[in-house]
Amino acid sequence: MAHTNKASALNLGVTIFIFLAVLTALEFFVAIAMSAVALLVVIAMVKAGLVMYYYMHIYKLNAEQEGDAKSYTYKTGTNRLGLWLFILSDAFVFAGLLVSRFNLLGITRPHLNQTLGLVVTAVLLVSSFFMNRAETSMAHGDQKGFISGTLITILLGIGFLVGVVGVEWRLAAAEGVTATGDAAGAIFYMMTGMHAFHVLTGVIFLLIVFNNGRRGLYTQEKHWAVEASTVYWHFVDVVWIFFYPALYLIGALAG
Repeated sequence: MAHTNKASALNLGVTIFIFLAVLTALEFFVAIAMSAVALLVVIAMVKAGLVMYYYMHIYKLNAEQEGDAKSYTYKTGTNRLGLWLFILSDAFVFAGLLVSRFNLLGITRPHLNQTLGLVVTAVLLVSSFFMNRAETSMAHGDQKGFISGTLITILLGIGFLVGVVGVEWRLAAAEGVTATGDAAGAIFYMMTGMHAFHVLTGVIFLLIVFNNGRRGLYTQEKHWAVEASTVYWHFVDVVWIFFYPALYLIGALAG
């Protein structure tokens, strides 16, 4: 789904973000009003599918590799496959944590601040929106748009870390949710800690790409590092798309 027109590509990113925002608000309402677990799962899967297809561009894996084995296009194709294989392997770690959460807690959830959960989720979704704009800008030769979009993404990523590690962990501990207290606390800190570590590495990755971009090392034709950092950043968003309802929305409060 390549876009030759920058405006249409950016507008598509806006449309997808609006869908994601509406779905996030819907799942929050469903959790508060109906507690329909099956519907929450469906909403999360739809959101993940939208991000993977339109923001992570998973369809590029089917793109034909033109040129010889030494060409930039061919190398980008093989690098892309390698990156997605890494993401797949990393996804098994998060899937294991998700399975452990339901195995240990069933249809109950820790005592967490649902409003704060919604806020940090919104911050991460907005960061994905700006990262999509940054990548789209670079793909169309807009250096300024890439720099500004990446910088905003970095700041939002730091904001997410502060919200989860700096605020949520402290509030959870005040509610008696501790890593050594019970299974609910242990799985909460493991899930959010592992995810926060990936967000941190994503921020570091983006800082490197941001610095290289300022030095003019990327062009419209050659910007694999930008694509790789973008895909990785959206991956941590996809993980949170499933972690958020699992920790904050699904089930009754654990006793």
